[in-house]
Amino acid sequence: MPFEFMLPSRIVFGPGAVEQIGSLAGTLGKRIFLAVDGRARAAEGALRLIERSVIDAVSFPVTGEPTTESVTRAADIARGLRCDMAVGVGGGSAMDTAKAVAALLTNPFDLMEYLETAGKGRSLANPAAPWMAVPTTSGTGAEATCNAVIACAGYGVKVSLRHRSLFAGIVLVDPELTLSVPPDVTAGTGLDALTQLIEAFVCNSPNPMVDALCQDGMAMAGDSLLTAFRDGTHLQARTDMSLAALYSGVALANAKLGAVHGMAGPLGGMVPVPHGKACARLLPCVMEINVRALKSRTPDSPALARYQ
Repeated sequence: MPFEFMLPSRIVFGPGAVEQIGSLAGTLGKRIFLAVDGRARAAEGALRLIERSVIDAVSFPVTGEPTTESVTRAADIARGLRCDMAVGVGGGSAMDTAKAVAALLTNPFDLMEYLETAGKGRSLANPAAPWMAVPTTSGTGAEATCNAVIACAGYGVKVSLRHRSLFAGIVLVDPELTLSVPPDVTAGTGLDALTQLIEAFVCNSPNPMVDALCQDGMAMAGDSLLTAFRDGTHLQARTDMSLAALYSGVALANAKLGAVHGMAGPLGGMVPVPHGKACARLLPCVMEINVRALKSRTPDSPALARYQ
């Protein structure tokens, strides 16, 4: 079975791994553009660790989902201060901001030139600058993907800036950074990760490496999401969910997703509904429709076993 499989360059995983953030970032560049989730308590500690290092860093607070305006502003700051790399510390919004800035640091045109759908969809002429992902939630998988999701003002949609060079140079996943995540965010991000694992597993072009990650990730999320929701200090449950989220990002980067995310993206651009909750509401309906369509089109399809 021919297939292709892509990953970030380096993944560092485990409780306490954040202590390495300064030394790891120093292997990628000398002046950091640091996108920090202003709502994540854990991000404060990571920021202090970077500030203690010998690396020069410029901090940019991310207080909401990245928009064309916020990313353009961030890129202008990073270019003006001659940053040569980016770090995203926080949820998907911080990591996508850092990812987009990394792309714009090495490419000449405005953001809209490179955005899919709402923009011109121009491919990056130059590889993105190095960037490092430090997730503080367990769900979006943005640490392991090669696209940045950005809301387009005036269009009512979320679209992607996408290129293979946008895989992170280093992904640092420390489950301890998720211990302070509140229950509602734990639920929303966890459901997003679970949906990504399920959609990648039942996609039209599965491959054995994605299957392995999805099966393991779905089992971990099934065992640990409710525990992490009920007891945010349960380190083993948080570790399982951090790994499941990482797997979900790798899976979606390689197998793509389906109608759940196809509809959740536009919905998120039109109404202020958390992405994970939108996915959770859509998932049962989409799975039922998928099964009906598959049975009607190919009643003896071996893919039906994946829905059991």
